[in-house]
Amino acid sequence: MRTRVAFAALSFIALAACSSKPLSPAPAGASSETALTYEAQQGRVVYRHYCQTCHGDAGAGDGFNAFNLDPRPRDLADPGFQKAKTDQDLFDAVRRGGAGVGLSPLMPPWGHTLSPRQIDEVVLFIRSLKKKA
Repeated sequence: MRTRVAFAALSFIALAACSSKPLSPAPAGASSETALTYEAQQGRVVYRHYCQTCHGDAGAGDGFNAFNLDPRPRDLADPGFQKAKTDQDLFDAVRRGGAGVGLSPLMPPWGHTLSPRQIDEVVLFIRSLKKKA
């Protein structure tokens, strides 16, 4: 009986600790959370883990590590960049890394770390990044 009460209490505490709010607000330049598709939201999770350190919260190339890199990371939210690059270009850059697509060798290839689906989701999230007018 005591075990059941303890289990019930722990279950209640665990449920009460869960929140429907996101862990952190959406990046300043990104679309609102409700506007992102499920796949783009998944891409944001992967982006935050692997890309944000260099490319920054909103993709502006101003991440924590960006100032240690020469050349600096690309501004992924730049409208000219968004227009010039196809989804396949972005997919290839993430999968093969900068050196694999004739860009900076400082961007690592993520093709052995991320699945093709995860890379597609990251591309969807990158497409959601927009500069404020």
